[in-house]
Formats: sequence, structure tokens, C-alpha cells
Amino acid sequence: MKKKHGVIGLIAVMMLTLLAACGKSGNSEGGASPSQAAVSESPSASASASSSESPSGNGGGAKKKFAIIFKNTGNPYGEKMMEGFKKAIEEVGGEAILKAPDQPTAEAQIQMIEELISQKVDSIAIAANDPDALQPALEKAMNAGIKVLSLDSAVNAASRLVHVNQADPERIGRTLIQGVSEMIGGEGEIAILSATSQATNQNTWIEWMKKELEDPKYSKIKLVKVAYGDDLRDKSVSETEALLKSYPNLKGIIAPTTVGIAAAGKVLTDKGLKGKVQLTGLGLPSEMAEYIESGVCQWMYLWNPIDVGYLSGYVADGLVKGTLTGKVGEKITAGTLGEKVVVQDGDGTQIMLGDPFKFDASNITEWKSVY
Repeated sequence: MKKKHGVIGLIAVMMLTLLAACGKSGNSEGGASPSQAAVSESPSASASASSSESPSGNGGGAKKKFAIIFKNTGNPYGEKMMEGFKKAIEEVGGEAILKAPDQPTAEAQIQMIEELISQKVDSIAIAANDPDALQPALEKAMNAGIKVLSLDSAVNAASRLVHVNQADPERIGRTLIQGVSEMIGGEGEIAILSATSQATNQNTWIEWMKKELEDPKYSKIKLVKVAYGDDLRDKSVSETEALLKSYPNLKGIIAPTTVGIAAAGKVLTDKGLKGKVQLTGLGLPSEMAEYIESGVCQWMYLWNPIDVGYLSGYVADGLVKGTLTGKVGEKITAGTLGEKVVVQDGDGTQIMLGDPFKFDASNITEWKSVY
């Protein structure tokens, strides 16, 4: 009897032990503990949740963080570009961090780069306010394992893995001169109203404008001034007014900046100079429609800034995933934009969106509500 009771007791102890073990195991597999939940929901785990509205789609894994830094706030072109970037990042399941300083300076962008390094983002895409001044900060970012690319306005080749360009800079520059020449009948004084004097894209386009002007067929056209409105509306207005005052015989203005061309359009309208001073450049259809429809600007050019940002988002994703390194000949499928190819760009490489598009009275109505 004693032996029988001993066996029963042993069995009971074993069953209790197994039940206790199962209870413990069930707690660990059934979900996170309160302390674990608190960690996953802490602010540090989602440093910029406000810029990413979609829930995590990575099965509980941390989202990759993709940052974009534009030149400055209050710029509709930049806002559309960041909109496209955010859309692409959400499509690939990442988290978009959208940043822009109040003033278009390299110093302000450097501070933002340092902040993003501290946040340990996975990628930084930047539209540079200076091609060289950002190099130390961007090199620091790359040394920290962050994938760096530039878009719209490039940094030098040592400061990035690849650049995303809107269109062929040569075609942009030459097309703008060809356009203004046609508008003014091939003779007269012209001026350029640019953004900042350090803006890489602006300066490259201006170089190509000057090269196009070397053609003998433009011998009767004189470039009298390159003015800088710093991509600020008020300053661009002031610079346009100064050009008109300093050069009373001015026949045409080229503004390769969306802020500048809109400001110049307003000044020419307010001063009743339609048909007397011609205007062309790069502008947003939504901002330039009234000036094209009125005839103050016969036509202008641009690409879709949403697409520039969208393409950059996919390039950033490719760099982070390792499917893209920025070498010549590499290809990437960029969502709805399809396949794009990496090409040589001086000492570095770039991916181009496409050719500039001409907006005039025949098509501005259909485009002004798009962007």
C-alpha cells in the first residue's frame, strides 16, 4: 500500500510541475509583457511617426527610416517633391522623415544631417544648398552606415552614392536659351533670375545657357545679368524689379526656379509689361497658369517634382537593401515610373527622370490642377 501511495504521489507532483511549466510557456508565447509593450511604443522607437501615417507592415520588425532634406520651407516645388518621396517610402514599407530648414543655407542643412545621424536613420536624400560644404557631414553619415543620395540639386560625388536628376542639365540649359531667343526674335538683352549662388543645379543649367549663347546665331542676344533671389519670393520680386530698373531695354528674363519665375510673372503683370519683357524658365503649372493664360509667359518648362521625389524614394530603398550601389549600368525598377538606369555624371553617377516638358496655353489648363 505504501508503495502504491508513493507512486500516486509522484505522479501528482509531476503533473503539477508540467502544468506550471505550461502556464509559464503560454505567457511568453501568447504576447509581449507590459514592459515589452512599453518599449515598443516608446517615442525613441518611432522617432518621426508623425511623418508616417501607415502602420508597420513588417510583421513586427522595425521600419527602415528614410529621410529627405529639401532646401528650405515654404517652397511648393519642394513640398511636392517630398510628397512623392513619402509615397514611395510608404509603398516599400518604410518610414519617411521629411525635413527642410527655414532658410536655404548649408549650415542649416548640416545641423539637420547631424540630427539624422543621431537618430540612426537608414538613408538620407538631400537637395543641397551647397555642393561642397555638406561633404564633412555627409561623409560622417556614410561612415555611420547611412546610405546617402542627392536629388534635384547635387552634392559633389564624394558626398553621395548616386544623384537623382530631373533631366539632362545640358538639355535644360540649351532649351531655355532657345526658348527665350524665339520669344524676343533673336535679339536684345536678357537676364537670368536664379535661386542661390551656390545651388548646384542652377549653376549647371546657367553654364549650359552660356555655352548655348556662344553659338553665332545668338550674336545679337546679350546676357546682361545673373541675379539671385535665393528661392525666396520677396527677394525674387525685389531682384526682378532691380533688373527692370537697371536694364530699361531688357527684353527677356529666364528664371530656372519655380519661386523666381512666379515672382517675375507677378512683377511683369503688376507693371503692365506683358509683351514688352518676355518670361520663361522652370515653373509649377499651378502657380504659372495665370501668367501663361494672360500671355505674360508664353511658355515654360518643368518635370513633375512629385516624380523626382518618388524616384528618389525607390533609389534610397535600393541602396538600403543593397540591390543598388550607384555603379554605372545598374538598373532599378522605381514603382510606377518603371526601370531606370545609373549613368555617369562627372566623377560620380546619376539616375535621370526624363526630358523637360513644355507648358503653354494649349496644355496648361489640364496640368494646373495636377501640381
